[in-house]
Amino acid sequence: MLDRRIVRKMSAFVKRPSRFLSPQYPWCYDLRVGGGAAENDFDSPISAAVRLMEPLFTDSEIQAIAQALGDTNTGLTGTQIGELLNRCRIRDDFASETKWRRLHKALWNAQIEKQNRTPVLAFVRKAMKPERHLRDSERYEVLRSTLNRALAFCGLAVQADGTLTVTDRARTIPEAEARARALKLSLASRGVHPDVLAFCRSELVVDNYFHSVLEASKSVAAKLRKLTNIDADGTELVDRVLSGPTPLLAINSLTTKSERSEQSGFATLLKGTFGMFRNPTAHEARVNWSIDKVDAEDLMSLLSLIHRRLDRARPNTFGAVLSD
Repeated sequence: MLDRRIVRKMSAFVKRPSRFLSPQYPWCYDLRVGGGAAENDFDSPISAAVRLMEPLFTDSEIQAIAQALGDTNTGLTGTQIGELLNRCRIRDDFASETKWRRLHKALWNAQIEKQNRTPVLAFVRKAMKPERHLRDSERYEVLRSTLNRALAFCGLAVQADGTLTVTDRARTIPEAEARARALKLSLASRGVHPDVLAFCRSELVVDNYFHSVLEASKSVAAKLRKLTNIDADGTELVDRVLSGPTPLLAINSLTTKSERSEQSGFATLLKGTFGMFRNPTAHEARVNWSIDKVDAEDLMSLLSLIHRRLDRARPNTFGAVLSD
């Protein structure tokens, strides 16, 4: 049951919603990160007021948010979590626990103390500012997709520019799961390599198919490192493993000029693949590159071909050289 103070605020919001879209009213403003919202940004003033006045996240909702932000592979580091909790003035009493449990308890206690969900929204907003992730934009996009999977059940989503917005509750994930299943079935019918099919996951196709293809391209580099124990990436990795006078891996016997040309061409293909997906330029961020299903199928089929050739490659222990 809403108390009288909340009812008064809700009534005022319905009459003049634009008045509340400022930091002076965090219960409303925190969902419109960055400001600039207009009155007609909401489906209707009444429904928006009801949505924004929801005082608390459930324990399971905060747990899902914490697990996304504290994920071992793609989430925030322990140092980042501590810094953000401090900036949000949230007590950090559980630093000795795992990252997601630490964050879960800190955010839950903060909203209980405030009796609204402003502390949780503030933490998410600060954590997902794109400028915090300039050094690893790819990881940021995977984190954003994973977090949106959790936020979808709260009726929220983080946009590509870091803005936290209202969405239809729990609608995103079923759509993404259906999209991922359709992509996987289509690729399986083509006989695509299992290492590529592993990236037909719902959290990677929430917005479009780019992140699924991106992660699949990373698996090629991971396989090269696993086969050679070379700690490098991108063009440097390809040069050290497949190029040079004496490559570490050979996709054929390298005995004829044609076979050596094939090896060089395969190395060039990998360099182009890495450059296409994994090297954003200063002019156009790849995080905004939309890939439809047809293009995704073709690109992942190419990655499947690369995986199969690497599976058949062998260490160049016979001393074959690329130069004539």
